Amino acid sequence: MANLSASDDYFRFFGLNQQFNIDLPALDQAYLAIQKEVHPDRHARGTESEQRLAMQMATFANTAYQTLKNPIQRGLYLCQLHGVDAKLETNTAMPAAFLMKQMEWRETLDEQAEDLPELEALMVEVEQTKSDILVEIAQAIDSAKNYQRAAELLRGLLFVDKFAIELDDAIAALI
Repeated sequence: MANLSASDDYFRFFGLNQQFNIDLPALDQAYLAIQKEVHPDRHARGTESEQRLAMQMATFANTAYQTLKNPIQRGLYLCQLHGVDAKLETNTAMPAAFLMKQMEWRETLDEQAEDLPELEALMVEVEQTKSDILVEIAQAIDSAKNYQRAAELLRGLLFVDKFAIELDDAIAALI
């Protein structure tokens, strides 16, 4: 069984480069290989400490996998690895233009709540914004190594993502 140490970061654990743009199929493959290795059935006859280690490995693998699979969590994790705390709970400062766009979206959602084509058009815009921010985050992390900037972008992306979920719910309610 692979030797897990607390010093292992999630990327090294799965044999991936420490970057924002990762090979998701490679992540899936590495995760499935580890899950197979640490499956409780494989250690049913093992000692108690072997069973406990397998369980710890499975738990670590799950946490690592969920973190790296989600782009927002992956970005926050990369910032953290480089000593930048996104301060999600305390730092809600956003650029004025970003806040104005959020207010516009919210207004459209409130005023056009029954207008499916309008909400679907808004969803296209929101998804494009998410996509644009993800590109900026990848540049900030992978190219510029600017984790402070990445943290700011990630805070914004969280707002956009939260709004996208609300919008998706509103659209689903009309269908």
